[in-house]
Amino acid sequence: MSVEEIEKVFPNLRISGYSITSPATPEYNCIAWAAGETESWWEPDPLSLYYWPSNIPRQYTAESYIKAYEKIGYSVCNNPADEEGFEKIAIYIDTHGKPNHVARQLRSGNWTSKLGQLEDIEHSKLDDIAGLQYGSVGVIMKRLKKPVL
Repeated sequence: MSVEEIEKVFPNLRISGYSITSPATPEYNCIAWAAGETESWWEPDPLSLYYWPSNIPRQYTAESYIKAYEKIGYSVCNNPADEEGFEKIAIYIDTHGKPNHVARQLRSGNWTSKLGQLEDIEHSKLDDIAGLQYGSVGVIMKRLKKPVL
């Protein structure tokens, strides 16, 4: 996707600034990217065509997404601000209550988002990608940061 196309879909990025951090790839999506996974596409599809953590309902609900991320150490919290010792994710929910996107906080405090099969981007604010495409942030989760080796 060109810069112009990204900014057309996400006009707030033009104001806050962002950077494209990887080329487009269909290998993984935002759900996987937020979990730190780049080898598989995560999807709670009912036909089990994609990876989804075992024993988690394959439903497009905030509850299923929360349970999937709890399985890898996240817990629900209230504050998206950078917090020493923790990494955070933000689950975006559309107006129908369906999760549509997940962003992950970077060590810098900025956020990273995988735009479907398109590029990964780094953006400074969660609202930069909120809107018709993804909805708004509905759930914030955090877990202890893994040590840098």
